[in-house]
Amino acid sequence: MPTTQKQKMLAGELYTAADAELQADLAAARDWMDEYNFTRGLGPAELNALLKKRLGAVGEESFIRPPFHVDYGFNIRLGRGVFLNFNCVILDVVQVDIGDGTQIGPGVQILTADHPRDPEVRAQGLEFGRPISIGKNVWIGAGALIMPGVTIGDGALVGAGSVVTRDVPAGMTVVGNPARPRPAK
Repeated sequence: MPTTQKQKMLAGELYTAADAELQADLAAARDWMDEYNFTRGLGPAELNALLKKRLGAVGEESFIRPPFHVDYGFNIRLGRGVFLNFNCVILDVVQVDIGDGTQIGPGVQILTADHPRDPEVRAQGLEFGRPISIGKNVWIGAGALIMPGVTIGDGALVGAGSVVTRDVPAGMTVVGNPARPRPAK
């Protein structure tokens, strides 16, 4: 049974982000983002090494163009050859898995953080997270939002600007707000 706020967060249970341990983790992530986002002249290998300092796992040949923003970083796992373009945000209060060969356009937000629907519980400063899983060889277009708890199957395509609120089966193309299967032509 999780007892600390961090353990509760990682388990997807209600927790308070104001906890001292979590605040220290957030501060460490901010320091890392300063290092990663303000490096000049580093090549892919050096940036990959910096990613490995903070993220939970980083596959070979994975590359993220700075600036890149995270809550904690340590809950993010990238497969081999993953690419994220400029200005991506991953709120990783729980696990985010991104499969081999997945490409993510600029300005995409991957959001595991969620909040209670009951306003009285929300007023207590409680929140929780729901993990996100993105399969292999997925393409996510610029400005898309991936909402808490979503799974995107291998080979799927998410159109630019789409808001993904439900699971996307393997090989499917979804577009729009909320994202829905693209009509057949």
